Amino acid sequence: MSLRSSLHADHPADDRLEAFGRFIGSWKLDWTRPGDPDAPTGVRGDLHFGWVLGGRAVQDIWVVPSSGDPGAGERPYAFHGTTIRFFDDELGAWRSTWVEPVNGRVRRFVGREVGNEIHLVSTDGDPFLRWRFTEIEPDRFVWLGEWSADEARTWTLEERMVATRVV
Repeated sequence: MSLRSSLHADHPADDRLEAFGRFIGSWKLDWTRPGDPDAPTGVRGDLHFGWVLGGRAVQDIWVVPSSGDPGAGERPYAFHGTTIRFFDDELGAWRSTWVEPVNGRVRRFVGREVGNEIHLVSTDGDPFLRWRFTEIEPDRFVWLGEWSADEARTWTLEERMVATRVV
């Protein structure tokens, strides 16, 4: 049995995974850093979601800028990372871990549906982070990356990505 056949799954193990299951497929990203005059503009990226670990989890791969585009793999604005998410029955929420080698980051998040959005919050480092999936439609969503220097009392927008479904 190969890594691919051991890791990837064709379907979810149960319906509780639908919060992130609706993103299964491939997406194009338009990435910006509002308020950062030094950030590059017109940056495109790629995003892929799939079922893994016997359909018990959802994994995604984020690549910004897209492979082969100017700035790909160059710090501090580029990233090429993965998240693995699973629903924790005891917690009643999603556990999520982001691994991103270009910038040497690993962060743990807890995720919950909040109205029509999904909020992932990380308090295991400084600053606190909140990643939000917003404006979710079948073929489009907006992802917002925010940080807080006051233990989640206020949030500052750092990154914004508009995702458009490819497959």
